[in-house]
Amino acid sequence: MPGDARHRNAQIAWGSLLKDAALAAGVALILALPLIGLQAKEAGGALTINTRFDVMAITVAAVFCVRFLVNLMRALWPARRAGARWRFPALDRRRLAIVGLLGIVFAVALPFLPFSSRYVISLATSVLIYVMLGWGLNVVVGLAGLLDLGYVAFYAVGAYLFALFAQWFHLNFWYALPIGGTLAASCGVLLGFPVLRLRGDYLAIVTLGFGEIIHIVLQNWVPVTGGPVGLAGIPGPTFLGMPFSRTAPPGTITFYDYFGLDFSPEPRMIFLYYVIFVLALITNAFTLRLRKLPVGRAWEALREDEIACRALGINPTTTKLSAFAIGAMLGGFAGCFFAAKQNFISPESFTFIESAIVLAIVVLGGMGSQLGVVLAAIVLVTLPEIGRQFSGVPIIGQLGELRMLLFGAAMVAIMVWRPRGLIAHREPSLRLHPEGRGAS
Repeated sequence: MPGDARHRNAQIAWGSLLKDAALAAGVALILALPLIGLQAKEAGGALTINTRFDVMAITVAAVFCVRFLVNLMRALWPARRAGARWRFPALDRRRLAIVGLLGIVFAVALPFLPFSSRYVISLATSVLIYVMLGWGLNVVVGLAGLLDLGYVAFYAVGAYLFALFAQWFHLNFWYALPIGGTLAASCGVLLGFPVLRLRGDYLAIVTLGFGEIIHIVLQNWVPVTGGPVGLAGIPGPTFLGMPFSRTAPPGTITFYDYFGLDFSPEPRMIFLYYVIFVLALITNAFTLRLRKLPVGRAWEALREDEIACRALGINPTTTKLSAFAIGAMLGGFAGCFFAAKQNFISPESFTFIESAIVLAIVVLGGMGSQLGVVLAAIVLVTLPEIGRQFSGVPIIGQLGELRMLLFGAAMVAIMVWRPRGLIAHREPSLRLHPEGRGAS
């Protein structure tokens, strides 16, 4: 009898596992039919609907298998106590330093590795731009706890200011970079004043409106911004005053002529990569240092409890304004570099989707975590590129088209299973001496 009971319980367990997996597959089928199974295309001036039921079937089958395996693992290993969660290994200062050092060594050697190419260097440069943006927004969202949905506005301000300074005053990149960052910080202070009394959702709505205002101004202020056409002919960074071009202005010499090299785009791309790499390192060191200063501790106090922050004598007004200013300045630096890299900018490069991507990088990586921002930026920036490279492969080729759907799913999953992000570890602002040390 006990054996029959165990056999009956096993049958019931297997049936429930299959039923739950089939239910998940059914939900996936309903969602996949309009998103994956049907695709609208224009052919001969008429709109046609192409079916991709094979890709849809593979997606539904994958959902069924994954759900079944997850439930099976839970059934086979139920010994975890209730409420327990799997945790990453402890990340102390030594391990973080080792990981960071290995990452820096890899980044320095990347242009000269065997698998490196122009495409890889360009992709790595884009990743570093988003890393820099993520660290800037991390000051506002991760440290100060102020939800900013219009961060792309400061990114756009830095890019357009550099382009305008280069056209009007003939300033090169190195002179315009600090000016663009400073003026972007001023815009951050201007945004901070109207939202000093706002929190939570209300703050997010106002910052979202600020970002849309900047976007509309860029589109309609045609005499200055060029409108939808944008601004072209933006000069790039120079190496000790030597431009990376075929010809140089009178009185100067090109980089290629000075070193006796044939004209090629590779040296310029490698130089741009190292420029943004150095800017990202400076940004990281700057934000880590700020976190240990009184202003950084004030940001964290404001994030935890604004009422207690006031009770401790910290001025929330200056604390919020400083967070907005520092975050906007870092966004302005990234915008200046983006304009110099692309040599062309338009309002379409600074839409709300950019703010959403940067915010997703901060949330997925772990608010307040520098290393988490780097990992999330690598994943979110390279994911669409993988879809483009494998466009003919089922499922993988759809990653670019379904990027925002995957972003939303990833955000929901992170909020459910790891609310503090992939790497929830944050270096403490203060450390107490171990017991027995420092005692007099």
